Amino acid sequence: MGRRRSNNGGSSSSSIENNNHPQVTKLCIDDDDNELPEEMITPTTDQSMSEADNSTAVVGGGDDDKTSADYYFDSYSHFGIHEEMLKDTVRTKTYQNVIYKNTFLFKDKIVLDVGAGTGILSLFCAKAGAKHVYAIECSQMADMAKQIVETNGFSNVITVLKGKVEEIELPVPKVDIIISEWMGYFLLFENMLDTVLYARNKWLVNDGIVLPDKASLYVTAIEDHEYKEDKIEFWNDVYGFDMKCIKKQSIMEPLVDTVDQNQIVTNCQLLKTMDILKMASGDVSFTAPFKLRAERSDYIHALVAYFDVSFTQCHKLMGFSTGPRSRTTHWKQTVLYLEDVLTICEGEVLSGSMTVSQNKKNPRDVDITLKYELTGQRSKISGTQHYKMR
Repeated sequence: MGRRRSNNGGSSSSSIENNNHPQVTKLCIDDDDNELPEEMITPTTDQSMSEADNSTAVVGGGDDDKTSADYYFDSYSHFGIHEEMLKDTVRTKTYQNVIYKNTFLFKDKIVLDVGAGTGILSLFCAKAGAKHVYAIECSQMADMAKQIVETNGFSNVITVLKGKVEEIELPVPKVDIIISEWMGYFLLFENMLDTVLYARNKWLVNDGIVLPDKASLYVTAIEDHEYKEDKIEFWNDVYGFDMKCIKKQSIMEPLVDTVDQNQIVTNCQLLKTMDILKMASGDVSFTAPFKLRAERSDYIHALVAYFDVSFTQCHKLMGFSTGPRSRTTHWKQTVLYLEDVLTICEGEVLSGSMTVSQNKKNPRDVDITLKYELTGQRSKISGTQHYKMR
């Protein structure tokens, strides 16, 4: 899975415009309306709890006996990844507002935090009046989370449990709420959703809630000649040598980057909505059709996927979008470059389907198959491409 050079490009718009799908409640993070009740304000900051100057620092040092099979959890032992997530204010402030502005959901309830990291969501829940919070974290960050909980005076409310959700036994038979920030790039990369569903099936009471409870994946098409030329076509002639064999591989690797909303050529279409409270584990693999109608005459170099999440159990619908017309998040968007350059005229339709599945060797990886067809005035073309998010 590729990433562009770090940049601050893309839209900083706080609203979802012309997306042709229901918009979740906007969170104006910098506005006065977003101020928290005085009793919810803590003098300490996320920075004091989790951030480090050295983004490559590893909690507890490195273990020489670690293998590649441990990479997923080991990667979350690094301070830098938690710093990035905590500084993503769209992400973190949304969770904070969901909890602090809906304390009726948490008052005197037993909460399970799946993939707790630094424990920030557990701290929010404890402050909102939860009876007890069980925070499960498999990486070495669990040791730091215990210290953070103790430092902030919540040891009697929050219990940090170190280990895999599938292997841990909770001290209680059931929980009232499961909260988790499980979303990966392209929504499903890293496949943490399966772990949330496992916890739901094992511990959630019959009338319990999962937060967030809805997640939707969308697709649109963009013009991106300049960067495709730099990333893909580069391999045609490298200092006079033909390296097209690498080009074939590089185009199979989705790119995680911020897309400028001015690059969007078509409408945006919903591919899949997941109801976390009701779905089965197998539902993360699916095939969905799409029809993207050109909003202007232009070229199409890539499809772009992004996701929205919603918290529908709140007093007012809350959530956020990772789309190119919304405020930038650390998830950015996922760009799938096409081998062909499509010439599309306003009103014409690019149709096809996208198949998403877990990789058989490593279920945390995602395999994507894209089929597309355009029958227009200037392009009559169809194709099938395979992508691998690793």
